[in-house]
Amino acid sequence: MSEPPESTKVPRRTAIGAGVGALAGTALAPGFRLIQVARGRTEGEPASSSVRWGMLIDTGRCDSGCTACIDACGKENGFESGIDLRQRPQWIRKIEIKQVRTGRSTTAPMMCQHCAEPPCVDVCPTGASFKRADGIVLVDRHACIGCRYCMMACPYHARSFVHEPVTNQKPDVPRGKGTVESCTFCVHKIDRGGSPACVQACTDDGHHAMVFGDLNDPTSEISQRVKAAASTAVRADLELDPAIRYQGI
Repeated sequence: MSEPPESTKVPRRTAIGAGVGALAGTALAPGFRLIQVARGRTEGEPASSSVRWGMLIDTGRCDSGCTACIDACGKENGFESGIDLRQRPQWIRKIEIKQVRTGRSTTAPMMCQHCAEPPCVDVCPTGASFKRADGIVLVDRHACIGCRYCMMACPYHARSFVHEPVTNQKPDVPRGKGTVESCTFCVHKIDRGGSPACVQACTDDGHHAMVFGDLNDPTSEISQRVKAAASTAVRADLELDPAIRYQGI
């Protein structure tokens, strides 16, 4: 059989993504459905590449003993209590970053870095790991087969595997045994005009160490802050272009 003309060929990942998208209304568990924010806005407006959501973390303002961001993430996503710590999702955690030459150390929150070139997406065999047009990297629970290739590919150890049955799920944040999950930037809140729970908690706690916004908007607070002071990405040498920048490391 002859090859189809180049103009009619569809890239494999595009074809997989289209098929997965068709499952967006399928029930994940009784009473829970994947809402449309997974691949677009709730109002029906698709995510746009004119926006790139990002976060700036000032490690100088991050208190090593503070867990406000972690606690807020757990509460927002439904795993703040009743979970064995060994099985607690690693959507966000505090890490110590130490300068080899000076010995200086700082602490900072670490989560999915929402890379522009996400290795988790590259290795996913089903298209379950995908990146929205606005840069948010997500996992489609309906398409995830639990192979955990993405966990091995992520240099930030930002993904978790759900080993146990999940109860008391939240409608906006469906989860499921046998699937991989990670920080979503609280996409359900962003698509309704809000901000991630961790950022809000950090602000409410008075630390103001986390700023969230549109990196493509030169007038946004995050863009202004990035211009005003030096910042860097963790493992910038990998050239993954993470959406999360750190100051003070």
